[in-house]
Amino acid sequence: MSEPYLEITFRHGRALAAYLYLPRPTGQKSYKTVQVGPGLLVDFSRSGKPIGIEITAPGRVSLAAINRILVEYDQPKLKQADLAPLSAA
Repeated sequence: MSEPYLEITFRHGRALAAYLYLPRPTGQKSYKTVQVGPGLLVDFSRSGKPIGIEITAPGRVSLAAINRILVEYDQPKLKQADLAPLSAA
């Protein structure tokens, strides 16, 4: 996968959690997870590369918070439109 994409899990019509997949080779799995903020966890590959961001509190997470994490791990920032489905949920 070459572009990040967002997957949202719903329960009873409300966003329960979301996952931002970061660019990575097909089939790469999470080896380690680190909490990086309230409601935010980063999954890392065995080689230490970030492969995704778990959003466990979708209603409390901002674009700025996610972009801070992305910049810290040398990933491109998201635009508001990239998180629009989460806001709509």
